[in-house]
Amino acid sequence: MADVKSVGVIGGGQMGSGIAQLAAVAGIGVWLVDLDSEALKRATQSITNSVQRFVSKGQISREVATNALKNLKCTSNLEDLQSADVIIEAIVESEDVKKKLFSELDRIAKPSAILASNTSSISITRIASATSRPCQVIGMHFMNPPPIMKLVEIVRGADTSNETFMTVKTMAERFGKIIVCSQDYPGFIVNRILIPMINEAFFTLYTGVATREDIDTGMKLGTNQPMGPLELADFIGLDVCLSIIKVLHVGLGDSKYRPCPLLVQYVDAGRLGRKRGIGVYTYGKQQELVKSSSRL
Repeated sequence: MADVKSVGVIGGGQMGSGIAQLAAVAGIGVWLVDLDSEALKRATQSITNSVQRFVSKGQISREVATNALKNLKCTSNLEDLQSADVIIEAIVESEDVKKKLFSELDRIAKPSAILASNTSSISITRIASATSRPCQVIGMHFMNPPPIMKLVEIVRGADTSNETFMTVKTMAERFGKIIVCSQDYPGFIVNRILIPMINEAFFTLYTGVATREDIDTGMKLGTNQPMGPLELADFIGLDVCLSIIKVLHVGLGDSKYRPCPLLVQYVDAGRLGRKRGIGVYTYGKQQELVKSSSRL
């Protein structure tokens, strides 16, 4: 089993920056890659702020925080990942885009490198087929936000080796995570259960069973969940939810996974949730705009 000393993370969004933070805090050298230099600036600031919050809460020492920030490097050049032991992809949830990236990483990465995907639903076997090293490709699905959520879902493709699995499992445990293992089926464990629930919440709203507030309150207080399914959908991103339910619908071939028309409509309208300021609910500036227009 390989000792992981260097990690590459591709994608400077909330997931990628969170994964990079975990590796840096664990004492591993990290390259965070994004083609958008502004995204890298935002990610660096987000990681710095997050690490400082952990210090203020007494969850890590100031020395660990200082070293973590030293461990982090940012780049827009994939070639900088040539020496990475593990490369974790955290980009858009599109099979075609991921396969294209993995094909490129296969060319760039050293022969011993493990290529991991943070995909929440797409087949690891199919992603691995874009490479010449399918035994070194694995799914490593972090929950959002990665520095807070304790779970990592590990998914083995058809050819993933035991050595690859054990290296990634050990690294995730070094990050302080609890591991669950899934077979390579659409949605894996968490989203196979979660996303149909969110989709059904949209159907409940779509068919007029109850208001969005009552749906969320009912699920929070009736099933002891920290947030309701519609609120959670906004947090995840409605586009991501729609992408996953489509993967389930196509991959499992069951009509019970048919995307709710209301969810489709919201995504078509650009109502993607918190990241856009509007989804099922409105947030920030969008919320103020709605309040202002209601007073006219």
